[in-house]
Amino acid sequence: MATVADAKRLVVKIGSALLVDRDTGKLRHDWLIALAEDVARLRNRGTDVILVSSGSIALGRGVLKLPAADLSLEQSQAAAAVGQIQLATAYTEVLAKHDIIAAQVLVTLEDSADRRRYLNSRATLEQLLSLGVVPIVNENDTVATDEIRYGDNDRMAAQIAVTAGADQLILLSDVDGFYSANPRVDPGAKRFDLISHITPEIEAMAGAAGSGLSKGGMKTKLLAARTATAAGCDMAITEGSVLHPISALENGAPATWFAAQGDPQQKRKQWIAAMKPKGRLIVDAGAVKALRAGSSLLVAGVADVTGRFGRGDAVEVADETGAVLGQGLTRYDASDAARIKRLRSDQIEEVLGYPARGPLIHRDDMAI
Repeated sequence: MATVADAKRLVVKIGSALLVDRDTGKLRHDWLIALAEDVARLRNRGTDVILVSSGSIALGRGVLKLPAADLSLEQSQAAAAVGQIQLATAYTEVLAKHDIIAAQVLVTLEDSADRRRYLNSRATLEQLLSLGVVPIVNENDTVATDEIRYGDNDRMAAQIAVTAGADQLILLSDVDGFYSANPRVDPGAKRFDLISHITPEIEAMAGAAGSGLSKGGMKTKLLAARTATAAGCDMAITEGSVLHPISALENGAPATWFAAQGDPQQKRKQWIAAMKPKGRLIVDAGAVKALRAGSSLLVAGVADVTGRFGRGDAVEVADETGAVLGQGLTRYDASDAARIKRLRSDQIEEVLGYPARGPLIHRDDMAI
């Protein structure tokens, strides 16, 4: 069974009910300070950490003195606009005490559904993590409508884990795991320590209970588990209201772990390999050697470009005899790729009018 100590890249989802006091509508500073201490400890041992945090609407509601009843879309967006500033400031302050820089990343469902936006999100998260920054991710409630909403941060956290290539996802919740029935109603409900596979029987056990400040129930957590584990990411549900909740999980606090179905990188490459390619890149012998050694594809090694594809589309990669080596997600569209083939990276801006986006295909976006 997975343990937090094994994590190389960890996504932690934090619900509104943990961050915001139900009665006062104010931030639970002591809890957030303790969470920041957990994050600092993880970072010090080399673990990348991404926080997916609810709370902007709940905080904004309190500041604007909006009613406790359900808010209209416009009221929710206004509350989110105010609350996002409060939330970002709070995370910045508690992490700065540990010399950790926080970054706010606002996303919508479209950012993972559209391949170009997906690549942008992935590249941004990768760059932030490489710089030692802790991204604080939230749904962009100020602009999101029902058509482009995730609708709950459990599933959004799972998608962020997939996008970032995380090997573990922790859902800090108001329950300490997945039960055979709602434990608040059925005293005989059994908590599972480990779920290796999400079976129809497991799905049938998921109830719809959620807390007052949280939209999520066990069904959404199960959907999150399905998304995460299918991408090679272990997922845990644990009770998060205690101080230092991640340390508590490491020290044996009750939880349910959902086992990953493979390795994140392996699963990602399987996904890329299964895509229908929209074009082909012919590469020279030097690029072939580099790709087989695990390198990214640089434009200098591209001899020819065929097909009609956009940024983020899958393209085949073949050698000059036509033998297909694999395929990957391109960072340039077909027109730009054709214009910069065989160029060095420092020559790209002169041709395209904007700086190079790195390799034509990054090694993490390629299945060879």
